[in-house]
Amino acid sequence: MRLIDIRRTVSATVATGLLLAVAACGGSTEEPAASSTSGAPTANAFPVSIDNKYGTTTVPAEPRRIVVVGLVEQDALLSLGVVPVATTEWFGEKPGAIWPWAEAALGSNPKPQVLTSTDGVQVEKVAALRPDLIIGMYSALTKAEYDTLSKLAPVIAQPKGQVDYGVSWQDVTRTVGKAVGRSDQAEKVVAGVQGRIDAVKAANPEFQGATGLMAMTYEGYYVYGPQDPRGRFLTDLGFKLPAGLAEVTGKEFGANLSKERTDMLDTDVLIWLVDKYDTDKAKVQADPLYAKLKVKTEGRDIYLENEELTGGATSFITPLSLPFLLEKLTPLLKAAVDGNPATAVERPAP
Repeated sequence: MRLIDIRRTVSATVATGLLLAVAACGGSTEEPAASSTSGAPTANAFPVSIDNKYGTTTVPAEPRRIVVVGLVEQDALLSLGVVPVATTEWFGEKPGAIWPWAEAALGSNPKPQVLTSTDGVQVEKVAALRPDLIIGMYSALTKAEYDTLSKLAPVIAQPKGQVDYGVSWQDVTRTVGKAVGRSDQAEKVVAGVQGRIDAVKAANPEFQGATGLMAMTYEGYYVYGPQDPRGRFLTDLGFKLPAGLAEVTGKEFGANLSKERTDMLDTDVLIWLVDKYDTDKAKVQADPLYAKLKVKTEGRDIYLENEELTGGATSFITPLSLPFLLEKLTPLLKAAVDGNPATAVERPAP
């Protein structure tokens, strides 16, 4: 699945009658594994109320059967010792939608069932799982989908006031922590990961104030803006996003650049997320408009294949992917901004 597929228009909800019928016949479906936990103590009492884009959701008791209809929230759950009964595939086709950086947190627990989102939320399959909590923060849930899913279980949708697919990893971790009764643990997870980011930032003063941008090859050139987790990752390390980027992306997490704005790509470091490393890199660098930019002539561009681990971690931006990403991407960023065009920016290991 291409990364841009997350910009799809989610499908209309399944009729309520069908939904109730599926829920009623759940006994005829093979019983899915219950969610597992690490046995960590509950940090906050229930019920808890959580605001979202469509209202306020109340979680009455500690959830045991969590279904993730967002694209990355399984990592936040696993970081807290909670295993969902189902996840939603974004890209990569990993068993359980669990990438290698999250396998240690999963441990010996059964991998979740995997749902798809190509044609919208699979409401019937969600109903058959008999969830007691549905999480879709990193998503584009519609009001109709939210209302339908809320007939099954409490739903944590996108935060209000934020763009779809724009929620930060910190907000996801803290909100998920509150929903599962582990707020104190969530704060420790956030503090630990933020400490790693801050350490990389402090160790690399050359990042401070340098311009950075993430882009992909989709209908020309597509750039990720200041409301996208990928853009915020760069600013967390001290980079500045290009002037005018917010106006280009507007109320979305990203946008296509017109040919007249190709100059916006001419940053101190430019990270390309591509489907095929060799093919897409050659195509970008052969573009006459791009070929004359200093970011290309001075070797300041980095190419990451989406389904390789570093590329995948760059799009996930979760408490479990970030430590891996910092380890793998930091040397590439250093090579890109060292001021020496002769320094090669190597392709990371798959």
